[in-house]
Amino acid sequence: MVFAQGKVQSLPSAQTKPAAELSVKDAVILGLIEGITEFLPISSTGHLIITTHALKLESQEPLHGADGQPLWYKRPSRKNPAGEPLTLKLAADTYTVVIQFGAIAAVALLYWRQFVAMFLGLLGRDAAGRRLLVNLVIAFIPAALIGLLAHHWIDQHLFSIGTVIAAQVAGAGLMLYAEYWRRRAACRGRQVRELIDLSARSSANIGLLQCLALWPGMSRSMTVIVGGYFAGLEARRAAEFSFLLGFVTLSAATILKSYSSGGAMIAVFGWSNVLLGCIVAAVSAAVAVRFLVGFITRHGLTVFAIYRLITAAALAVWLFV
Repeated sequence: MVFAQGKVQSLPSAQTKPAAELSVKDAVILGLIEGITEFLPISSTGHLIITTHALKLESQEPLHGADGQPLWYKRPSRKNPAGEPLTLKLAADTYTVVIQFGAIAAVALLYWRQFVAMFLGLLGRDAAGRRLLVNLVIAFIPAALIGLLAHHWIDQHLFSIGTVIAAQVAGAGLMLYAEYWRRRAACRGRQVRELIDLSARSSANIGLLQCLALWPGMSRSMTVIVGGYFAGLEARRAAEFSFLLGFVTLSAATILKSYSSGGAMIAVFGWSNVLLGCIVAAVSAAVAVRFLVGFITRHGLTVFAIYRLITAAALAVWLFV
């Protein structure tokens, strides 16, 4: 396929095969990393950036079709004479977002009762479901607005190993403080028992904190769980809110990325291993969600903060030494 201004046009008939290879091994590895890390407070985006680097999927050399002609994501125009050619990196960056469909499906299956309740609430038949839906919408709005306004700048300037290292350290510090704050709040009996008891203001504050997750390596799930702590949620409920809000946020991000760059990804990689990665992500995400709920209820966030610091140190050695 050839792309003009982000829209798909037909390739010459000679282009019948993917322009580059995404092996079964690469698809499985990326699917596992996405599924395991998406809902754990350690940053799926950061781990995927590291993984694509390790798998050598970062080439920015322009790709060519079977007829030897360049493949375009955005063809040259008066406003952009150089155009934007299809590259392996562009396809890989899109792939790491699109396989979030697997993680989204896992949450939908595990928490279907809550989604049914919210749907009934939308119809005016479940008051608790409606309150939960309103809370999720309020929490979703801040990151959605900032993400729409700044996503090009983020893609150009923040997707690097160095920014991931900084985010891992900053996130660890925030988690350790939040865990200390939560334990003090629990001792004082200041906890919200159920998600539907969250106020609109608390939901908005969680949403504002989620904006930090636009920094690759910070972790969307971590910022929402920490926001839940500050709102008074028990650890289990904070994790569950992060899963439900993640469904909304990831769905919007994945649909947007699929619309803008999904065709480019398919032109480079083809369909089969893209679907394989989504399936692997769904299965591993379901396991990770179940694990996190039990683990965070018993142990909190401290272990994950330590993991982030170790990861940052290892990456710094790898990158700079």
